[in-house]
Amino acid sequence: MTEPIDEHFLQAVTHLGDAVSMETGTTNSMEIGTPSSTEIASTTASGEDLVGLFDSQAGSRHLDFKARELGKRGLGFYSIGSSGHESNAAVAAALRVSDPALLHYRSGAFYLERARKVAGSTPLLDVLLGVVASADEPISAGRHKVFGHAGLSVIPQTSTIASHLPRSVGLAFALERGARLGVAAEWPADSVVVCSFGDASANHSTATGAINSALHCAFQGLPLPLLLVCEDNGIGISVRTPAGWIASTYRDRPGLRYFTADGSDPVECLRVSREAADWVRENRAPAFLHLRTVRLMGHAGSDVESAYRSRTEITADHERDPLLATAKALISRRILTPDEVISRYEAKRGEVDALAEEALGRRKLGSAAEVMTSLHRHSPDAIAARTSETPHGRAETSAPESEGPLTLAQAINRSLAEELGRDDRVVVFGEDVARKGGVYGVTRGLRKKFGGSRVFDTLLDEQSILGTALGAGLAGLLPIPEIQYLAYLHNAADQLRGEASTLSFFSHGRYVNPMVVRIAGYGYQKGFGGHFHNDDSVAALRDLPGVVLASPSRPDDAAAMLRTCVAAAHVDGRVCAFLEPIALYHTRDLHEPGDDGWLARYPAPGEHHVPIGRARLYGDGADLTLVTFGNGVPMSLRVAERLRRQGVRARVLDLRWLAPLPVEDLLEAAEATGKVLVVDETRRSGGVSEPVVTALVDAGFTGKIGRVTSEDSFIPLGAAAYHVLLDEDTVETAALKLVR
Repeated sequence: MTEPIDEHFLQAVTHLGDAVSMETGTTNSMEIGTPSSTEIASTTASGEDLVGLFDSQAGSRHLDFKARELGKRGLGFYSIGSSGHESNAAVAAALRVSDPALLHYRSGAFYLERARKVAGSTPLLDVLLGVVASADEPISAGRHKVFGHAGLSVIPQTSTIASHLPRSVGLAFALERGARLGVAAEWPADSVVVCSFGDASANHSTATGAINSALHCAFQGLPLPLLLVCEDNGIGISVRTPAGWIASTYRDRPGLRYFTADGSDPVECLRVSREAADWVRENRAPAFLHLRTVRLMGHAGSDVESAYRSRTEITADHERDPLLATAKALISRRILTPDEVISRYEAKRGEVDALAEEALGRRKLGSAAEVMTSLHRHSPDAIAARTSETPHGRAETSAPESEGPLTLAQAINRSLAEELGRDDRVVVFGEDVARKGGVYGVTRGLRKKFGGSRVFDTLLDEQSILGTALGAGLAGLLPIPEIQYLAYLHNAADQLRGEASTLSFFSHGRYVNPMVVRIAGYGYQKGFGGHFHNDDSVAALRDLPGVVLASPSRPDDAAAMLRTCVAAAHVDGRVCAFLEPIALYHTRDLHEPGDDGWLARYPAPGEHHVPIGRARLYGDGADLTLVTFGNGVPMSLRVAERLRRQGVRARVLDLRWLAPLPVEDLLEAAEATGKVLVVDETRRSGGVSEPVVTALVDAGFTGKIGRVTSEDSFIPLGAAAYHVLLDEDTVETAALKLVR
């Protein structure tokens, strides 16, 4: 079935031909494929520019038609089209192929126009392979229909609304910061980062926060070469954007240079896009390009646009078709005849049809292992080798292992210093981490030793912090951002879930997000409690495929595990979340006041390696296994001592890693006693004990299993917290019940 916009285009161009014939009595005899290279009067667009633009736009349009057709046949997927947004081809024409691009899902013409500059590119086939979910698709290998290609500097993005904007700000920031540190990035030092999004997405808090972060940098004079392209079609699915809203919001923002162009004027789009790109490249500052576009054929293939728009309104938009506008420009300037325009248009249809048949014959992903191959990269030998490397300028006389026993906070501090000394690409940043040295002193002294370019404070915005890390990893840096409290992570969790954890998946491992996110959390903090400073909710982190979740308890483990996480980020591009128990930061004692039982000597490089997914066992008791982590470790050790006095011999297994769980060590410790009590300080619903118990059951463990947890409650202030947090008496009672 022919789409109405297809019919309208052909009829309108034919009528243009009739008008030309009546006016001149003849037709232009210029041959197809040989456009004039003469500059069009009073513009910077040549005939060759416009013909190339038309070809890219026509290719994108026919891809949309074919995607809808394939979807109706049950052979194509995710048919969100670019029709009406083809003016973004002018943005691609204005930029270099080496300028990193983070594009939204209506960027077909941009992708084709950029590919047109690179000999041997096959962009039509690329997109079609994505539509049919073929494993031969060049960026995601059929996992999702995204615009991406390493050879075109197009970094694939998910369709989550505006979630890629913080990363784009981070990348623009990190390209400049990395160059200052002498770190080589994949892209030239004078690159411009381009990020496109729609008018509806511009209202999302993620977008407004990211743009605010960009302006915050610009206000301080920090270089940030970012071109924000808002493609304003006036509607988000069915919700209208008020006329003039985008211009009113962004036209007069201090520190943000504003450009605008009408998508139905290709010559203006080319001129303004070049002006905007050149301005950003020269000034190394953010700019906002407002493309006034139109959405044709609805939001997506499944969208019934007539349910919320009148027929008159829909057909009126046909006159603003950017493809028709480019055709009119070609005809009115005698670059191509109407017949030649139609011939090029139909030739593109035939090319897309033929390539679609080829795409349908290509292979699909064949197994779960193939689907997940880029999610769980793991090179244990290489990770172990890196953790044993001696950092630059390390002297035995001043090495941290010579200091004597350290607290958890001190051990993490020394490990961060070692990583900064080991690798010039490591950067540490977050709220209050630099001058103050962190709320709990964990980063104290690092800025003074390594400088403000490598240890720096950020906005009080977790989305921006994680976005900076996302961009920094792409730019060749190795970021260690800090989230000040676990409760603060939740308003930015999608930067880990929707962006960090998915990038390797949607790029078949071509792009990764090496990062170690330090997060202070859990309960039992005295004197400064309440929900936002005592939070035991880790469910949002546990189910992120491929993300490593470390949970150290002991100081020596914390130092070694941080080394492991940084090495995994370096070697395999892993995303690691490093959960630090606040209540144990400065804890010194274990059983009695003054026993210094929770201090530990700092392990030298190569001395104490903790592989990902390996637990730590305390004791060899044969009666009961206490399985725990975090604050539960000293708690369980104290309970084990109390049980010993009652004749019950218990061993304690510190999981240390919550993802991946140390299943092998868990089973071995469980089988050794036949009785397992999971001591879980997180909530009963969605807490860590659930996967632990499930792992035992799945493995066929036939012994006794019990679990004790905190309540399904937020944590209140003061003594009331201990009504809902797990305590030692509860653990002891449950342990005795299990063994008797």
